[in-house]
Amino acid sequence: QKTIPACGPTGFIERINCASSQRDEYKSCRSAALEAQRFWRFVGSALGVAAAAAALVVLRQRVLDRRALEKVRKQIESI
Repeated sequence: QKTIPACGPTGFIERINCASSQRDEYKSCRSAALEAQRFWRFVGSALGVAAAAAALVVLRQRVLDRRALEKVRKQIESI
């Protein structure tokens, strides 16, 4: 889909004159390129958040594993 040419002069809103009722109606014009850009920006940000969360999970698991090993080591030394 391509941008509707009538949206050019008005920016983001298209004015439509209805023939039967002689009323002016307004509808928003969506740009296919802008929608695609917004979609990929959303996908990229979602992947970024997912990668950051996965990294935090891995780091937290390493800390907890280290604590557990230290605890076991101390218990073995006390015997």
